[in-house]
Amino acid sequence: MHEPLGGFSPDTFSRRRERVRAGLDDGVLLLPAGPVLYRSRDTEYPYRPDSELFYLTGVAEPDAVAVLRSGGEGQFILFVRERDPEAELWNGERVGPDRARELYGADVVHPIGDLDGRLADLIAGSRTIYYRWGAGRHTDNLVLDALARARARGPRRGTGPRSVVDPGELLDELRMIKDDEEIEQIRRATHITVEGFRKVLAVTAPGIGEWELEAVMEGAFRRAGADGAGYQTIVGGGKNACVLHYAQNRCALSGGELVLLDAGAEVGLYNADITRTVPVSGRFTGEQRAVYEVVEAARVAAVAAARPGNTIAAVHEAAVAIITEGLVELGVLEGPPETLAETDKHKPFFPHCTSHWLGLDVHDPGDYTQDGRPRTLEPGMVFTVEPGLYFRPGGEAGAIRFAGIGVRIEDDLLVTSTGCDNLTRELPTSADSVAELVEGER
Repeated sequence: MHEPLGGFSPDTFSRRRERVRAGLDDGVLLLPAGPVLYRSRDTEYPYRPDSELFYLTGVAEPDAVAVLRSGGEGQFILFVRERDPEAELWNGERVGPDRARELYGADVVHPIGDLDGRLADLIAGSRTIYYRWGAGRHTDNLVLDALARARARGPRRGTGPRSVVDPGELLDELRMIKDDEEIEQIRRATHITVEGFRKVLAVTAPGIGEWELEAVMEGAFRRAGADGAGYQTIVGGGKNACVLHYAQNRCALSGGELVLLDAGAEVGLYNADITRTVPVSGRFTGEQRAVYEVVEAARVAAVAAARPGNTIAAVHEAAVAIITEGLVELGVLEGPPETLAETDKHKPFFPHCTSHWLGLDVHDPGDYTQDGRPRTLEPGMVFTVEPGLYFRPGGEAGAIRFAGIGVRIEDDLLVTSTGCDNLTRELPTSADSVAELVEGER
């Protein structure tokens, strides 16, 4: 990130913590930073902060732990790395305990080296520890030790933690509804991503490598000020588009085939997620256009279903209805479309859901059902709409003439009080318009 706190105001994090504290009761929330990951030996991957820790505190450094308790004053405690001139020579300046209190608004800040000696006392009076197992071996062991102490002493004293609960119980619902600052970050990410796609499509041509288009896309993200790509960029030419998470990007594109591009910029840790499928030569074949227009019609129907009061399941159902009708019209399936959809006959060709939540994580947390019922859309929710059709070589007999064709079209939507705002509408989706984006640059 280029700005302290990712560009968010300190009050934003303070408000979020107060909402969480209101639901803690006699529990304690423990959030460690994400680990430093190594590519090989002492060569590190670029550090990506933990989303939950950042959401509540703005902390973006490794080797940090936040403790949040209910009650009176002094209930937001941070453990951070101490300043270390030698370490900072190699890896850059650290915030340090002194500055951390002012920057993050913590009531108390300790060096991370004090965690072992202080954590047991901080959680001793709590009945529930909100902590995600596997967040770190060291903190896992500290939580296990706290539970062991409570089991030994709790029955006589009536105190101490007795259970560990996933922090998502407190945080997921809050994260589903984006505030104005979050929405602005996502808008920036989607705008940068749209411009990246335009640059990629301008150089798409037979003979170019998938890896080259990946480089153009991610270079465009960085030049525009993004932190980088929010996930592994997918550039799937021809049959590679039929692999849903294809990421090798090692093949050269051939004229007469399609290329599926799935990419998203990350800005202030918030993500975009866009997919377009275009003809490498700038012109669709008859079979390619027929498949593409079914997927585009499904996207239009799904977007139309995205409005407050409707459900996320209804968005998927709208896409499935069009996809199934299209498969019948293409001669791939036979029978009444409604019956085929109810029995999931579309799944060999459209195996994934139409949508996922979007935000700090590309697949943001949040339940898609509540009390056994599909989740109702509310203003402030951000999610994708991404129907697709994939005809793998050697697949279903009725789809032989479409073998090797994979099409996905994905937009990012924000639910508003009156409908939805398509954040990626600046990047066209109709068959003629995407072909023109490629052919028009020749």
